[in-house]
Amino acid sequence: MDVVFEKDWQNALKKIQTVFGDNIDLQGALFIIGVHELGKGKRRFSKDQKLDLLHIAVCRLLSDYGYFEFEGTDKDGWPHYKRNEKLPHLKPLEQEKLIKQAIVNYMDKL
Repeated sequence: MDVVFEKDWQNALKKIQTVFGDNIDLQGALFIIGVHELGKGKRRFSKDQKLDLLHIAVCRLLSDYGYFEFEGTDKDGWPHYKRNEKLPHLKPLEQEKLIKQAIVNYMDKL
């Protein structure tokens, strides 16, 4: 990983950690973004809802790259996305870097 990207990633994590505490990792950042995008504040979520929140975060983040598009919310207020184009085949470390870069971009907009 290049030094500039790693610095940007660490800065994005610091922004999240100032609000939610230390020891936030990639999964934690995705969960927090999912909760933020849901817009219903702090509450308890079931295991399935937690997975849905991760999915919402990934779709929201990758919508900036044109892979997904926001369709709207359902009757319970949960956001839904449609896939615009198929994601390229990426190796696990490439997938991680793409998501981390998307988080950096997302945090820069807040």
